Amino acid sequence: MSAPNLFLVYVDDVERATAFYADLFDIEPVVTTPRYVPFEVAPGVLFALWSGRSDQVAPGTPRTSEVGLMVPGPSAAIDDIHAAWTAKGVTVVEPPHDEVFGRTFVVADPDGNLIRVSPVD
Repeated sequence: MSAPNLFLVYVDDVERATAFYADLFDIEPVVTTPRYVPFEVAPGVLFALWSGRSDQVAPGTPRTSEVGLMVPGPSAAIDDIHAAWTAKGVTVVEPPHDEVFGRTFVVADPDGNLIRVSPVD
């Protein structure tokens, strides 16, 4: 059996979300369509934005999953990313703090999807 290789994030406005993630992660999409935009984050692994079923995802529903960015290096590297992202105006859900797994913080994309930054396990 293969490991998961497609991670979908539901968004209302694909164009807005594409601009947000391209800027935040400094990556470009593989292709851009009106309702689906994939980014290759590792060989054969896609992180994709999808609005094709947004009519079935209630905007008021809290997001219950997180996109994760695991960062190598010391805790200061996580604080540096937080500073860079807050300078871009992202919505901070949890400011930097220490957890059992190390330094972490959480931001939200324009649709309320959560993005956690943490150290490499």
